[in-house]
Amino acid sequence: MNGGPSGFNNAPVTRIIVIACALFTITFGIQGRTKNAPFSYQDIFNKFQIWKLIVSPFGFSSTPELIFGAYLLYYFRVFERQIGSSKYMVFVMFSGIISSVIHVLVLWLVKDPTLQVLTSGPYGLIFSLFVPFYFDIPISTRFRVFSLKFSDKSFIYLAGLQLLLSSWKRSILLGICGILAGSLYHLNVFRIRRIKFPDSVASSFSRLSWPTTGNDISSARSSTNGFRNVPSLSSRNVEPNYPVPAPMVTLEPHEESIATLVVMGFDRNAARQALIRARNDVNAATNILLESQAH
Repeated sequence: MNGGPSGFNNAPVTRIIVIACALFTITFGIQGRTKNAPFSYQDIFNKFQIWKLIVSPFGFSSTPELIFGAYLLYYFRVFERQIGSSKYMVFVMFSGIISSVIHVLVLWLVKDPTLQVLTSGPYGLIFSLFVPFYFDIPISTRFRVFSLKFSDKSFIYLAGLQLLLSSWKRSILLGICGILAGSLYHLNVFRIRRIKFPDSVASSFSRLSWPTTGNDISSARSSTNGFRNVPSLSSRNVEPNYPVPAPMVTLEPHEESIATLVVMGFDRNAARQALIRARNDVNAATNILLESQAH
């Protein structure tokens, strides 16, 4: 199962987060500050180094964590496409703040010597996204490997498990805090799911993450003007000498594919139309249906 169309189309917030994580991780790694980026109980309550609460969620402790974390963030961009960038920014802030608060409270209550330094990275956001992944993304295919049952969602869970166990207790604690934050959002605590940022803020993220250069604008205008200067066939009274292409034949989707989507909970007619658009690709049709439900 994929996360929809490739790239960061309609997912500018995810693009910014992935780029920020890569930049912070590389910067701290080059400067040898990777071990100083995470925070501990003493940093927060004794040294009052609040800046680590802000920097730590954007920089992973190692390159393998960056690879798995960036992959999961990239895959979960489907949720930004479903609910829109305005609501997704609320989800990012809510999960980040709530997971950090729970995290700090646990540090204050437990004071475990083995948790002196906690791993850094957007664990709160990543593992909070596993909550809607579990409840909202249906299983489209199942298969067996050596008598073991798997689904198309198993690989995402395995990547999350690898990230969760990357630093043992330190990463497990952050992951649990993220799951709790995602559960609170899923339960619509304080009606948080109705809140969203203004569309102007979301559009600013789009411009920030994918700026338009002047060369692109000028080339587009020149190409447009060039097309305007070309006389049309009708103005020159010239009939085309090539055959008119035959209309495209609509492929009727397979009944098994329709039944698969209906079992997932989708309307039969909507499933049929989605399969026609996706050319009988069940995974692509599933993404089309999920994105249509967000609007």
